[in-house]
Amino acid sequence: MRRSLAVQLVVAAAAAAISVPVFPQTYPSKPIRKVLTIAGGGEANARIVAERLGQLLGVPILVESQAGAGGSIGATTVARAVPDGYTILYGTTSAMILRQFLVKDMPYDTLRDFTPISRLGNATGGIAANRDTPFKTFKEMIDYAKRNPGKVSYGSSGTGTTQHLAGVMIAQLTGADLVHVPYKGAPPAITDLLGGRIQLVLTTMSTITPLVKAGKVKLLAIDEDRRMPQFAGVPTVFEELPGYDRLASWFGYFGPAGLPQPIVRRLATEIDRAAHTPSVKDKLESVGSLINTLPAEKFGEELKRQFEIAARQMKAAGIRPE
Repeated sequence: MRRSLAVQLVVAAAAAAISVPVFPQTYPSKPIRKVLTIAGGGEANARIVAERLGQLLGVPILVESQAGAGGSIGATTVARAVPDGYTILYGTTSAMILRQFLVKDMPYDTLRDFTPISRLGNATGGIAANRDTPFKTFKEMIDYAKRNPGKVSYGSSGTGTTQHLAGVMIAQLTGADLVHVPYKGAPPAITDLLGGRIQLVLTTMSTITPLVKAGKVKLLAIDEDRRMPQFAGVPTVFEELPGYDRLASWFGYFGPAGLPQPIVRRLATEIDRAAHTPSVKDKLESVGSLINTLPAEKFGEELKRQFEIAARQMKAAGIRPE
């Protein structure tokens, strides 16, 4: 009887050991797949970070862009992956927050289906004007728009983007009549800005910096909570508008739901180190990215706050999922 009980205990212990995943101290021990929800300039930045991250982790980071359907294809791939740390997501505000307010029957829920690992930083935004407009500063633009209802239009990368919602909030806080013109991406908006068909464009600084330096557009404001060193004389929207709290265009790392915390901590630590490597940081910030990492727990809290902001702004803009 005692022997039978002992055997049962041994079997039970063995079964328990098998059922509990073991995450060796040697993680990672093979290449990590990094899926992107973006392409273009954002993809180039992601690859810069990936190269340094791979050096710090001691394994290759295999970068794979799946930017289709607003980034939801890539996000879905990672949401369905095994939570073992070998498939991670490089996601953005667009795919992880805004998409869920724009599209019905989304295949994933950001707060339910992912484990936040680390925010990397923000894509600094800017407000640029056609060089022939009768205003030179943000305040002058607002005053002009108030005096001339319907005469100031601004382009964005599309309905429900962070740039569109920033324009909505600026109009609400100032009472200015700003007409939104959505485009399929920044390039056509820039074309119409240069051609004088719209007066303003709200986009990323990486897009408009060359035009500002060439004197082709006027930079009215930086859409960030701190000034850019290379444009130190240009104020931020936060300075100009008390109470302004727009949805940031951030980029960060996620794993599938259930990613073990030891892996989360290891990845977050090395992502932070990679982002603050001088050569990496300088390259990213030279094209308008702001490095301001957040560890997993704080990133998760920030995501919840961003969903609340997005809900308010989508309602104010009259946007509903289709």
